[in-house]
Amino acid sequence: MIAPEFALPLVIGLPLVAGTTLAVLAGRRSATAAAWALGAVTAAALALVLAALPGVLAGEAPAAFWHWVPELGLNVSLRLDGLAALFAILILAIGLLVILYARYYLSEADPPGQFYGQLALFMAAMLGVALADNLLILAVFWELTSVASFLLIGYWHTRADARQGARMALAVTATGGLAMLAGFLLIGQIGGTYEISALAGRHDRIVAEWRYADTGVGAAIASGSQKWNGNCALFVNAPSSTSTSATG
Repeated sequence: MIAPEFALPLVIGLPLVAGTTLAVLAGRRSATAAAWALGAVTAAALALVLAALPGVLAGEAPAAFWHWVPELGLNVSLRLDGLAALFAILILAIGLLVILYARYYLSEADPPGQFYGQLALFMAAMLGVALADNLLILAVFWELTSVASFLLIGYWHTRADARQGARMALAVTATGGLAMLAGFLLIGQIGGTYEISALAGRHDRIVAEWRYADTGVGAAIASGSQKWNGNCALFVNAPSSTSTSATG
């Protein structure tokens, strides 16, 4: 079994790097080749999560941690607990279904490499949100979902409704994400860390702090989290909503 410090980054890195690259390159050949390429990468990432599942069900929480900018509390920390595993499996399993559906939904005139590459970016961003154990890293992946949704909704960029929907999605999700980041920064200052697993044990201290109530931390985070619902809906309906839906 691959060690967590390698397996968890691979779960995100496979669709982020291999998925986007192979999908674009294979898409130059055919839509089928692009679908197979991204499908294989997605299945490999899913296999990594499923391999760690028995330990997670037994109460373990595999984690990976690297210092990035420790002075700011910005560390690359990932954690696979029960909730993260559930979301990771859902993202990758639904991703496989979307890949299969898109193969037959897209017309021959549509560039398959572009769509599958953007879908891979979206999956990677959502996996980052699910696995992040640092509030600042979570915010980075959160904003990456905004970029990915912008690209997917504007896939048919020659259509005015697609361009308008993409701009609306970016404005709504990015604004909500910035509100959430403000809440995260305040929570990190109150709790003394940005590590989510550590903050979980400091709930009473955080809630009791006057800055938590007076600055509307909960409202700021709720404002941003509402955009997650829109991104999830977009992901599930990716092929058919690329030109007709805006998140929010």
